[in-house]
Amino acid sequence: MEKTIDVVALGELLIDMTNNGVSATGNTLFEANPGGAPCNVLAMLKKFNHSVGFIGKVGDDIFGNSLKDIVGQVGINTEGLVVDKDARTTLAFVQTFEDGDRDFSFYRNPGADMMLTKDEVNVDLIKKAKIFHFGTLSMTHPQVREATLYALKVAKESGAIITFDPNLREPLWNSLDEAKEQILEGMKYCDYLKISDNEIQWLTGIEDYTEAVHKIRETYKIPLITVSMGRDGSRVFYYGTDAKDESKEIIVDVAPFLSDKTIETTGAGDTFCGCVIHYILDTGLDNFDEAKLKEMLTFANGAASLITRVKGALKVMPEIKDVQELIQA
Repeated sequence: MEKTIDVVALGELLIDMTNNGVSATGNTLFEANPGGAPCNVLAMLKKFNHSVGFIGKVGDDIFGNSLKDIVGQVGINTEGLVVDKDARTTLAFVQTFEDGDRDFSFYRNPGADMMLTKDEVNVDLIKKAKIFHFGTLSMTHPQVREATLYALKVAKESGAIITFDPNLREPLWNSLDEAKEQILEGMKYCDYLKISDNEIQWLTGIEDYTEAVHKIRETYKIPLITVSMGRDGSRVFYYGTDAKDESKEIIVDVAPFLSDKTIETTGAGDTFCGCVIHYILDTGLDNFDEAKLKEMLTFANGAASLITRVKGALKVMPEIKDVQELIQA
């Protein structure tokens, strides 16, 4: 099938109920922001004018119908989005701390996103995709896990590049052992792994990020791996298409764009991931060199910095010109 869509993502589409001050009577106010990591990634890719599509499920309720409208307005293909009259759209209440970091409380027992079935996966959409992107919130429960693994097999067989952001949310798993098992299962398929500092240390039991990546690559020959390191910026590991040729390893570090305007970090990793996927589309996995990797991380770090200065993510992804102005300043 002809590859007519740049990126298709599968996973959660939900409402981030974000702390937005207090009422006159002292009660906490929450703002209903559209969210969900896979759609955040797609929204960033739309800023580059890429064609993108989403596969997932929302409830036939005020939140789900609003999300479908918003995703369509952003320019994301919704052919793969199922609206289920018997389900309720997942909510994630986000508590933001003074340093911009967050804690999540999920209302998802069950939530519509975890009720996607294998039969509801839009196979044609996946076969048209140059890149298939996923995370692990669609692997926390047996039904949606089956749908995710089925979609991954279709993507692999159709020749798509597969990108993976584990995006660990501990409260959603029965146990961290189960989470680790499913993340490792996802690594069997992926060509680009986006992982955070705390995730890779937990996953491997190794403090040093470079050693931890080498540990992962003993089993999973992933050509491109980025580690997000918070206030220390980001690091990329590149191995080319010949994943067995260890002599081709290139490692690049880029500092972050720290700002006193940071409000919260919601969506920062997704924005970063979307930028990296753009560079994969633009450059090709087998054409990176040190200069291109540095350019990629610099842009991704800049975009991630800008998204931390606003509330929400999906509707407010940074404009390309604004990122360029930041990184050239």
